[in-house]
Amino acid sequence: MAKVAFVGLGVMGYPMAGHLAAKGHDVTVYNRSTSKAEAWVKAHKGNKANTPRSAAEGAEIVFCCVGNDDDLRSVVLGENGIFAGMTPGAVLVDHTTASADVARELDGIAREQGLHFIDAPVSGGQAGAENGVLTVMCGGEQTSFDRIKPVADCFSRAVTLMGPVGSGQLTKMVNQIAIAGLVQGLSEAMNFGQKANLDMAKVIDVISKGAAGSWQMENRGSTMCEGKFDFGFAVDWMRKDLGICFEEAQRNGARLPVTHLIDQFYAQVQGRGGKRWDTSSLVHLLQND
Repeated sequence: MAKVAFVGLGVMGYPMAGHLAAKGHDVTVYNRSTSKAEAWVKAHKGNKANTPRSAAEGAEIVFCCVGNDDDLRSVVLGENGIFAGMTPGAVLVDHTTASADVARELDGIAREQGLHFIDAPVSGGQAGAENGVLTVMCGGEQTSFDRIKPVADCFSRAVTLMGPVGSGQLTKMVNQIAIAGLVQGLSEAMNFGQKANLDMAKVIDVISKGAAGSWQMENRGSTMCEGKFDFGFAVDWMRKDLGICFEEAQRNGARLPVTHLIDQFYAQVQGRGGKRWDTSSLVHLLQND
């Protein structure tokens, strides 16, 4: 069993850290909101730190899951940051969905300090985190990956090394681009079926078994038809992720015409008050045009 730290106890980090503790690892947590860290310790019998630095002290592996590039820098760098507390040879595993640039930046700083860094964004949403079945896409060195994989397996069904640092974030961008297109297509299909007065429960049951089937259809099809969106992966978060995709596409020359259009649709959902609605709320624009 490893001595580990987990920084960032949001909807993803809280259950992920819980799985580490449940599997017998010695877990110290830090969260900007102290009350959430205290609640986690009460539930999982781990330890609470007052700064990212103190959380990282003595840890073999430090896991981190925060909001964006700036949030990540704020908890990693500086005199109270994660790097300041890590012991040479320790590994920082960042589960934040962030840019490939910040991953490479932090990797360079880590190397200067005798530390190791892996960018490891996840897919599977809050339910995947709570059930311990996340998909983790990693960028980093093979030796560091081999060290962290058995521990990350505690909250994952697949932990895969995609290439050098930054590759995990780039893979997550591919994931988000694919999801955006899938959700828009599913929204149009569900709305069409409703307009045609079909029994949508039967429709979803039938077509989910064929070529149209997807995770989105099985997990969001029925709630989309019912107009329920007060759960899941927020529109605000999706737009943040797509913004990262667009910045990277400008650099690598990839064209994302459909993704840009869907991002505009998400902006319309935000305008309707749906900033925290699930991404499947794209169908709301069609059901209430």
